[in-house]
Amino acid sequence: MNTHAVRVIYKYEMLRAWETLLQSFASPVLSTSLYFVVFGSAIGSRIEHIEGVSYGAFIVPGLMMLALLTQSISNASFGIFFPKFTGTIYEVMSAPVSFLEILLGYVGAAATKSLIIGLIILATAGFFVPLEIAHPVWMVGFLVLTCISFSLFGFIIGLWANNFEKLQLIPLLVITPLVFLGGSFYSVSMLPPAWQTATLFNPVVYLISGFRWSFFEVSDVSVGLSLSVVLVFLGACLLVVWWMFRTGYRLKQ
Repeated sequence: MNTHAVRVIYKYEMLRAWETLLQSFASPVLSTSLYFVVFGSAIGSRIEHIEGVSYGAFIVPGLMMLALLTQSISNASFGIFFPKFTGTIYEVMSAPVSFLEILLGYVGAAATKSLIIGLIILATAGFFVPLEIAHPVWMVGFLVLTCISFSLFGFIIGLWANNFEKLQLIPLLVITPLVFLGGSFYSVSMLPPAWQTATLFNPVVYLISGFRWSFFEVSDVSVGLSLSVVLVFLGACLLVVWWMFRTGYRLKQ
């Protein structure tokens, strides 16, 4: 494996994040603070506890997932779309670098940035509500798997998109609604039976449920099922990226 090429791509992408430090890291902290002020104060004053957990603490995993999913997709999609847009991606592809090495560089950097943002949000949440993590190893596991999986998904979007409008289409019209309807700020058990059944078709429910269980041992679906869904999604994304590089989809002119 050409580890030097992986390091070069990875370092370049990470340096780009540091150059936009305010946008990359300060913005999620501000957004998290606003969510706590709005949801924690307005709704939390009316809903004190959900399944034995204070409402302010209950929404922390959902807030983290909301940020992780959007940031992972954004970082990875823009990271590969911009070189494709400017034409510099062809220099990378003509170099003695394999598809796996390109993937490790771009997706690794995007996942790292998302992981940092997730930890920053967790630290920020600690200023608003007391937090206890029941299963820290599982929490880190779900955190890392989510960052990698959705960075891969963002990488696919970046390869698929041929303009900036398409780059934002899926995150805005698909991912964000799924996160809000996936139990980020409420428990699925609070919904009417028919809506509970419909909600189980939302894949984000399984991410948030497993992640929330690692904090409070409270979940809407079993932890094993949540982990299985994440791993299946990860495998599907890897298969799609492999096919895109193998066929040259949206990469060959």
